[in-house]
Amino acid sequence: MRTVERRKAGKNMTDALIVDTTNGPVRGIGDGTVSAWLGIRYAAPPSGDLRWRAPQPPQPWTEPADAGAVGPVCPQPTDPRIPLDLGAPQGEDCLTLNVWVPAGGAAVKPVLVWVHGGAYVLGSAAQPLYHGRELAIGDDVVVVTVNYRLGAFGFLDLSSYGDGFATNNGLRDVLFALQWVRDNIGAFGGDPHRVTLFGESAGGGIVTTLLASPAAAGLFHRAIAQSSPVTSVYDQSRGERIAHDFLTELGMSDRDAAQLPNVPVPALVAATKQLFNDVPKRAPGTLAFVPIVDGDLVPDYPVQLARAGRTLPVPLIIGTNEHEAALFRWMRSPLLPITPQAITDMFTAIAAEQPGLQIPSQTEIGAVYRGRGKKPGMGVARDVGFRMPSIWFADGHNEVAPVYMYRFDWATPMLRALRLGGAHATELPYVWGNLVAGPKDPTFKLGGLATGKEVSRRMRARWCSFAAGAEPDAAPTDVRWRPYRDDDRATLLIGAHDTVAVDPDRLQRATWGTEVLSFR
Repeated sequence: MRTVERRKAGKNMTDALIVDTTNGPVRGIGDGTVSAWLGIRYAAPPSGDLRWRAPQPPQPWTEPADAGAVGPVCPQPTDPRIPLDLGAPQGEDCLTLNVWVPAGGAAVKPVLVWVHGGAYVLGSAAQPLYHGRELAIGDDVVVVTVNYRLGAFGFLDLSSYGDGFATNNGLRDVLFALQWVRDNIGAFGGDPHRVTLFGESAGGGIVTTLLASPAAAGLFHRAIAQSSPVTSVYDQSRGERIAHDFLTELGMSDRDAAQLPNVPVPALVAATKQLFNDVPKRAPGTLAFVPIVDGDLVPDYPVQLARAGRTLPVPLIIGTNEHEAALFRWMRSPLLPITPQAITDMFTAIAAEQPGLQIPSQTEIGAVYRGRGKKPGMGVARDVGFRMPSIWFADGHNEVAPVYMYRFDWATPMLRALRLGGAHATELPYVWGNLVAGPKDPTFKLGGLATGKEVSRRMRARWCSFAAGAEPDAAPTDVRWRPYRDDDRATLLIGAHDTVAVDPDRLQRATWGTEVLSFR
């Protein structure tokens, strides 16, 4: 299938397993406990003339293609503040996916399809954190992880420069992968009628955006959105401004847009990095590359569609972490506004773009967020960026399908000592069951591993029970997670012991009212 160097997934997975797909046969690897097919190409390489075009089918093949190692990941900038192990080299031939299937168990298994996060610019399906073995064998599910185009490759809106350029290519990649799952997962032992789409951060944003996309109808049957930036979806005029700025970074004018497919990848990555860094400094709380309301794939803002009862009738788990903003403070990242001036600038921009919107006063914010000596910035950033958008979406979506709301509060002693607590992305190892990345992993250096393993067991059991079509319970457990409804807004608080709270966000909801804060 490709000639680039690829990383092996496991030392003991040596048995060859061949499965026929709609594009051609693939040869996986197995160890008798779990089988894996890695680096399966689900679309043609999006390079050359296919840059910024909708994904296309790959050239079919007849001989078994090697699916024993992950494929390349989308070209992306590096950030010393975010030392990601991408798990594979970068390259434009990145539209691949990975499948893990446990041996034995049910003949036809529920399917979990993962969309990774990374601010729509970073990350990959090959990250060691997302190795699907533990999740698959722990709860007898098929796990699929998907690469999609990132940054300018996936979310630069060039549609105003010609009909050949498609909008929202990163979203289109995920839809194309879901179509591959629909057509092929049965051959791997998965149930094409029980597909759960789940993702975190930008991946969670893709989940909530696709819940508002008619094009996704029938492609997944349940959804899980972890820390979704639901309202980080902008209008097309803003997309056009970013496209103009991108061309300027490359030293090109608007009339040169047709030459973009010929620009070397390093130059495109450099321009992506520059805008990724600059845009949130100019407009606190915004990202350079996000889904765009194009009137086609994304007909309107997802929260507005949810509130109008126009999202797909798909049961949903949605939630955030207790201290989302702590990670961004620790990284000194401008992606979330934390300082008083940055918050003031963000509110000013929101009010300018949405005349008539009632922004909470500093007195109101202080009354809710400054208790017990705390400064309001962290709580405001958490709620504007993640918590309130998730609640707004849930409030609308629960009119068309069951919704389960959670908040992840667990943190190891080390994370508490670092003043991170239940920060953004800290739930990920627990969902995947990959708690210890290596013997020197500092996360559990001060203890907490035994409790962490139990937290992980419960989370995986809930996620997989939900994917199987049942309620998200984690037997044996002492608490039932009931649906989120207007009468009590039941919320699962995930900690050393799970509890269900009644409307734990009441004060915040009252402060922000019913309006939706987002940049248009």
